[in-house]
Amino acid sequence: MIQSSDRIVKHKVGLLNLADELGNISKACKMIGVSRDTFYRYRDAVNSGGVDALFDRSRRVPNTKNRVEPQIEEAVVEYAIQDPAHGQVRVSNELRKKG
Repeated sequence: MIQSSDRIVKHKVGLLNLADELGNISKACKMIGVSRDTFYRYRDAVNSGGVDALFDRSRRVPNTKNRVEPQIEEAVVEYAIQDPAHGQVRVSNELRKKG
């Protein structure tokens, strides 16, 4: 079974190979549906670190200071599942009423 990260890398390598086959980067990017800037980032990553450099790496460490307490997060998620059409203001107001 192919994992999603493997599929993403195959897609990126496929773009690079298609550009080589066609000899036209713009045409390959249009066919795949990505920008030329993205193509050049993929190419530079492969040139500097090989195909392994195409794997997504998290660039930032999550800022846990911005998180709410787990019980509040759980209540918001539960409410959102029950009433997905309600916006953030209504959810906030309803949960505030409940305490």
